Amino acid sequence: MKKLLIALVTLLPSLAMAASGHSVHLESANVDLHDKASLERGLDSFQHYCSGCHSTQYQRYERVATDLGISNDDMRNKYMFTGAKIGDLMENAIPTPDAAKWFGAAPPDLTLVARVRGADWVFSYLKGFYADETRPFGVNNTVFPAVGMPHVLQDLQGLAVKQDDGTYVTTGGKMSAEEYDQVVRDITGFLVYSAEPVQLEREALGWWVLGFLFIFFIIAYLLKKEYWKDVH
Repeated sequence: MKKLLIALVTLLPSLAMAASGHSVHLESANVDLHDKASLERGLDSFQHYCSGCHSTQYQRYERVATDLGISNDDMRNKYMFTGAKIGDLMENAIPTPDAAKWFGAAPPDLTLVARVRGADWVFSYLKGFYADETRPFGVNNTVFPAVGMPHVLQDLQGLAVKQDDGTYVTTGGKMSAEEYDQVVRDITGFLVYSAEPVQLEREALGWWVLGFLFIFFIIAYLLKKEYWKDVH
């Protein structure tokens, strides 16, 4: 419970920013939680580019493997880099004191980020980095101004430079804009799944509940008619 409260506190600055009137245009993430191939690609990208600093410590490797249809051996060989066991929580590799010293504050856990900020925010944030020499890591973000992290996906996207007319020109990336969008959508999808692993089960159960209530309503209505037919 204590860790959960800490994770929520780390996300409060974004909520305060929203309350202060800061608003940006967010692109639609179009995440599909039924697409397990996309979720696994998102896991792969997250583990290789993000998990060095960020954790998703409220979920376990084994549960993720089961949900995404990944064998335990593949999970160990492809996506586990900290020497953890398959049943362990997905914690990051960097010690918290070192992270706080290097970045000014320890990078937050991201298990709940998509639940708190929304999928569109995460998607737009990962696309929103641009060159800014005034920042410690040489980049800023259109969605989260004065961001304190480097652009870890820069080799894929390239670096956007703001033009005099307010537009951005991106150069130097290994991927086209469409390919990079897919990578970001995959990561976003994985974080949406991480925030609520039972979402699809909950939605499926909801349809069964609605079906039961509909059938029960018909039975109750017929029973009511049978009971009151002699009264009138």
